[in-house]
Amino acid sequence: MNKISLIIKREFLTRVRKKSFIIMTIIGPLLFAAMMIIPTWLSQLEDTKEKVIAVIDDSGMFTNNLPETNYIKFIYLKNESVNNLKVDFSESDYYAVLYISKIITYVPNAIQLFSDQQPSFGVKSHIEHSIEKLIENEKLKAAGIDKDILKSIDTNISIRTIQWNDEGEEKESSTEVAMVVGYIGGFMIYFFIFLFGSQVMHGVIEEKTSRVVEIIISSAKPFQLMMGKIIGIALVGLTQFMLWIILTTAIVSITKTVLYPNLGAKDSQEIVTQNILSSKSISQSQAFEPQQMNKIESIFSSLQNIDFPILFASFIFYFLGGYLLYGSLFAAVGSAVDNETDTQQFMLPITIPLIISIFVMMNAIQNPHGDIAFWFSMIPFTSPIVMMVRIPFDVPGWQLALSMGLLVITFIGTTWLAGKIYRTGILMYGKKINYKELWKWIRYKY
Repeated sequence: MNKISLIIKREFLTRVRKKSFIIMTIIGPLLFAAMMIIPTWLSQLEDTKEKVIAVIDDSGMFTNNLPETNYIKFIYLKNESVNNLKVDFSESDYYAVLYISKIITYVPNAIQLFSDQQPSFGVKSHIEHSIEKLIENEKLKAAGIDKDILKSIDTNISIRTIQWNDEGEEKESSTEVAMVVGYIGGFMIYFFIFLFGSQVMHGVIEEKTSRVVEIIISSAKPFQLMMGKIIGIALVGLTQFMLWIILTTAIVSITKTVLYPNLGAKDSQEIVTQNILSSKSISQSQAFEPQQMNKIESIFSSLQNIDFPILFASFIFYFLGGYLLYGSLFAAVGSAVDNETDTQQFMLPITIPLIISIFVMMNAIQNPHGDIAFWFSMIPFTSPIVMMVRIPFDVPGWQLALSMGLLVITFIGTTWLAGKIYRTGILMYGKKINYKELWKWIRYKY
């Protein structure tokens, strides 16, 4: 056991001192923080530059009728052509030229927007939405239908989901929030297993080809070397993950304090909701209904009801369990070959369950308590990803315990199996290995 701890220490210190580890530990939180801060910051930016759009309306339906915004203005031209404007367009103050054909009522794409640059999405969307509404109103008038009557019968339904437990206690939940949280958790497990599992394989191949392993193996058993390498890299992954969380939280908190000094804990939900509702990306002609406001508030309330300690603890367990399971297999593959090119034939059977997990994860998001989601969350080779998707949907305790138990048992079995391959393959050079040869190694008795 002392030798394993020495190997763990060596693997850990060697990797955390690498420039790549330090760079990724710094860049990772910056990227995560940017993903959280930049969308909110952009949503508060207002395009203060006025955009003047010249309108040539051959239909006559939209003259002086297009709604303007704080930064979109329309100038209606008569007895003017697009070709004439095109000649002197660079010298004009126009942002674009909007041409509306006479056949607009029965040919919806009879509208053209000319400019010397790519018009912004906000401008294009505002024009499309405005013209759509005006044409709809004209068609309603022609049919003798009062638009106010249609508006009065327009109904929006927003279902509030309430969960209760055996004691009758209720808490508000959100299917959408659970789906997002589950997807993020499952995808991160998939990413970390591949990232750190491949590091195990590359480390084994590197030591084997450089013959460093021959020196190490003289003082430690192959199984001890394999376990030390797997656990050492696992600790590196956990360390980096924890640093990402701590640094990301610190960066977001500091940025929030600097940019929003008056943002308190009590009114944070209200301010964030207001920022979303006042986003400039939403056309000013579209107003938020009370149902939409209630839905946004319900999302924030549902986030508060998620048991994040259980979610975080489960993430750590399934990360370690999934990594140790696949890490042992990656180590076995690395020990059996002399270079990375030869790993392809052995990598396929290992990566297939992970790829299947991604597809099943999509199904589990839609039906987290279905048979497919249940069974794949029990199978140890897919459970780390699929179960992480199901946990936000309040998986029964016995299912979670069974999944964890099966994962531990399978990890022990794959470690024993990988150990038999590792102790033979780690000192095997210059021989092309196939599955038949691996089977012989597994059956060897020492």
